[in-house]
Amino acid sequence: MCGITGIVSTSSNRDLAYLLREMTDVISYRGPDDYGYYETRSEQGKTYTGLGHRRLSIIDLSTGHQPMSNEDNSIHIVFNGEIYNFPELRVDLVAKGHIFETNSDTEAIIHLYEEYGPECAQYLRGMFAFAIWDETKERLFLARDRFGKKPLFYFLHNGTLLFSSEIKSILRYSEIKFEINHIVLADYLIYRYAPGPYTLFKGIMKLQPGCSAVWEKGRFQINRYYSPPDGKPNQARSSQPHVVKSFLHELDEAVRIRMVSDVPYGAFLSGGIDSSAIVALMTRHSSFPVKTFSVGFKEEQYNEASYARMIADKFRTEHHELTITADHLMNELPKLIYHRDAPVSETADIPIFLLSQYARQTVKMVLTGEGSDEMLGGYPKHVYERFVPMYQIFPEFIRSGAIEPLIRALPYRFYRAKTAIANLGLSDKRDRLPRWFGSLTRDEVGELLERSYLKKPNIDDIQFDTDPATSRLRQILYFDQTSWLPDNLLERGDRMTMAASLEARMPFMDHKLAEFISTLPDNCRVHGMTTKWILREAMKPFLPHEIIYRPKIGFRVPVNEWFQNSMKEYLYDHLTGPGSLTTGYYKKSALTKILEEHVSGRQNHEKLLWCLLNLELWHKEYFRS
Repeated sequence: MCGITGIVSTSSNRDLAYLLREMTDVISYRGPDDYGYYETRSEQGKTYTGLGHRRLSIIDLSTGHQPMSNEDNSIHIVFNGEIYNFPELRVDLVAKGHIFETNSDTEAIIHLYEEYGPECAQYLRGMFAFAIWDETKERLFLARDRFGKKPLFYFLHNGTLLFSSEIKSILRYSEIKFEINHIVLADYLIYRYAPGPYTLFKGIMKLQPGCSAVWEKGRFQINRYYSPPDGKPNQARSSQPHVVKSFLHELDEAVRIRMVSDVPYGAFLSGGIDSSAIVALMTRHSSFPVKTFSVGFKEEQYNEASYARMIADKFRTEHHELTITADHLMNELPKLIYHRDAPVSETADIPIFLLSQYARQTVKMVLTGEGSDEMLGGYPKHVYERFVPMYQIFPEFIRSGAIEPLIRALPYRFYRAKTAIANLGLSDKRDRLPRWFGSLTRDEVGELLERSYLKKPNIDDIQFDTDPATSRLRQILYFDQTSWLPDNLLERGDRMTMAASLEARMPFMDHKLAEFISTLPDNCRVHGMTTKWILREAMKPFLPHEIIYRPKIGFRVPVNEWFQNSMKEYLYDHLTGPGSLTTGYYKKSALTKILEEHVSGRQNHEKLLWCLLNLELWHKEYFRS
């Protein structure tokens, strides 16, 4: 696991070598074990190329130094991630005549590129973002893994291309005064994050998951090599007796290949079925007790520590437990915004960051349960989505005049029913699919944002680009896999763990496993009102009943209560005080209403207020001056 940076430029700027080092040093926490640079200029001196690398050593500790080159020094790579099928790739490539000098997965990518050129990414099983400079062709090749587990940002300006694992590296480019990307504000309030390929920095873009890009002769072209299979219909109608066994085999293999490591490793354990399943399968392949790490809260209704201890005891893990309080939020939030280069869209960033710091005292790599819900259908929305046609049979005047006002008036403890009714009435999936986890619909954004900020990026929304015959479950899963996961959860997981110099591996995000799951009928994922049915069935021989069927909690933080009590003044000061940098974005009456409804307890605007607060803190971090 590493951080990568790079520059390709046709400008005459002689400070590019210094810039490359600045870009690489600013993300040194991503790779505290080693660093390196490769630089060259074309024979005519017109093109400068620089690659930078920071290394967190997990595999091949002694010979994995980067940038790495091929035998004749014509191809050079910087790579962030892990390739799990590199031993098999190595055998095939050696049979084709390629010579290996290291035991590194990085070298396998070099020889794959020699063999297949820009098609090489399709052969890789793992998480990755890498850059290859092909000196002979004067070509830069960039690639990102299928689901976006590893990040890659880029910026193009007057013949200069900058790229990096994190935005903060690109911000070191002093020839540009980077500005706020106002066209993304509306989408940010809808999604609670900036949907790719845009970021909140004007001109800085994300290379999308499943995409590669080529810079050659001053031209930059992006190619999509992979889309999640849930975007297309599946004709399977009923589950077969063997599918649970087959699923368990695929998941077990995804866990096993992620346990290859030359350094101590462990697992994050929440006590939910996802992380418990990972720990259970890890114990089948480990000759020593698995190290597990859990986080708990002093607020008992958010605390899962007892369930995590149940699993730790059952599988005799070497268990470590961290308890945090509300004070951690106040202390850590600005630091987390710096590490994300973006507003912290999920309150769970805080416990994950603190848990990563805690785990890093013992291990350098962990396995996590990330991605299970988005692959297997683990959220209530995956159950409710199929009721959209039935609810919309009711005439609009009955829904808006009777049902919805009644549901809105219910106390907060009915928040799931309130969310479901609010979303089931949205006929346009471009409103409904983001709104299940988002903050506002497009109409609601229009009521809050001042008119001058109601702009829309001119892009094709891949997250909605499904075959019309695709089932509602597969459509919402495809949205999760192409937007919610890469632009929010995986970005969170990467930043919060790498900020602590910790590598996280996600077996549920294995693309071979995802493709197997996608061949199954919908009822293998959502069976009646049961979510993640096939995982629950597969885990029955391993996990206690109360773990398999207990309600989902996740890494929740009691922000709703804090905004009504201990953080009330903090919230008002940042959103409406004289020092606020964002209050001008909003219609004053609309913002006042939202705040008053929340602190009085009449409505819960927790998600929206968290978004607004973090947008303000992000402005203060990057644009205070």
